[in-house]
Amino acid sequence: MNLLFANDRAGQYPGSWYAETAAPLTPFAQLKGRTRADVCIVGAGYTGLSAALHLARAGYDVVVLEAHRVGFGASGRNGGQVGSGQRLEQDDLEKMVGLPTARKLWDLGQESKALVKDLIRDHAMPCTFRPGIAHACWHDREVAHSHAYAEKLSRDYGYDEITPLDRAGLQAILPSDAYKGGDIDRGAGHLHPLNFAIGLAQAAASAGARLHENSVVHDIKHGATAIVRTAQGHVEADHVVLACNGYLGGLDGQVANRVMPINNFIVATEPLGDRVAQVLRENVAVADTKFVVNYWRLSEDNRLLFGGGESYGYRFPDILKTVRKPMLEVYPALKDVPITHAWGGTLAITMNRMPCFIRPHPNVLSASGYSGHGVAMATLAGKIIAEAVAAQAERFDLLASLPMPRFPGGTLMRWPILVLAMTWFSMRDRLGH
Repeated sequence: MNLLFANDRAGQYPGSWYAETAAPLTPFAQLKGRTRADVCIVGAGYTGLSAALHLARAGYDVVVLEAHRVGFGASGRNGGQVGSGQRLEQDDLEKMVGLPTARKLWDLGQESKALVKDLIRDHAMPCTFRPGIAHACWHDREVAHSHAYAEKLSRDYGYDEITPLDRAGLQAILPSDAYKGGDIDRGAGHLHPLNFAIGLAQAAASAGARLHENSVVHDIKHGATAIVRTAQGHVEADHVVLACNGYLGGLDGQVANRVMPINNFIVATEPLGDRVAQVLRENVAVADTKFVVNYWRLSEDNRLLFGGGESYGYRFPDILKTVRKPMLEVYPALKDVPITHAWGGTLAITMNRMPCFIRPHPNVLSASGYSGHGVAMATLAGKIIAEAVAAQAERFDLLASLPMPRFPGGTLMRWPILVLAMTWFSMRDRLGH
């Protein structure tokens, strides 16, 4: 079974609130016949579209091949949160790679947020960056950790955008009895993720990149000139960029051994009207401290967009049932509020939750596995890939040098092993550990 088609119809966005409110975008033509390019990019999510934009602006002839529509995958389905730093906290990165490299990774995280905001502004994209992400803690020890971490970032990294919150302070923002406190990061933020992808696609096309939708790549013949084949044509290119994330399939085993697709789910309520104050009293996004994270924000028409639950097979479960349970644990008063949209998507994780940058072949570059931290980092990854194609590979090589272990069991056994591990951590969540 192919994840590209396991839960979705060919060439169509899922039935999400994002798709319903997406900016108009004329479909790009399917690739037909033979064409030549400097760079062929496989995948039109944030990574691929950002790489296409930056490469085209640098004068490269770029072709982008997308199996469905631009932003079809995780880029158009996620929670829209633009977080600070990396997926791992700086304490963990300092232990993993040392303080100097950890500092560089922090700076890349800061740059990634700035890049998102700059691109929205410079290209008049059809989305708005709204500041603020609150972090909600279930246990007192997590509150203490979040406050200590905010102090560390201020002291060691000069980042003073995070305000620690006690229980009352957090409830002033989100009136739920579930949490003991946390913090709010005013330097982070949130946006409409599909409209950001559409804005990137429009910017890349305007810069001269050639985008093709409904063009599933089924084979790559490697060599000094790579041949990237679809059912209706092929691209001959000097460089190939794999920007497939969770939808890579069998295109490259070296990437697949290190990057694991998983599914995540979101629901949208009907507009809350006067009841919005029961959910959020500021227009910020929220993420909590569950291992399987709950995350939410308000839509532009004051719906609650609530994400939670994961699955690890090909087919999606009952999404409404999967997400409604954690939503009501946080907001039990919403039990009578109708759900109008429910959708899932496939993202990708790595063993250590850092993105996987790799050159599986001399003229092939890949970045993926953002582990739920991809809105900003995938956008920056596209820019870094463009630099590497232009022989300015210092930043790509820095990220490629990070420890990136393979999943145990390879591509055949990683599914059952991951299910066992995730089931254990989910049980710990339920038991309150």
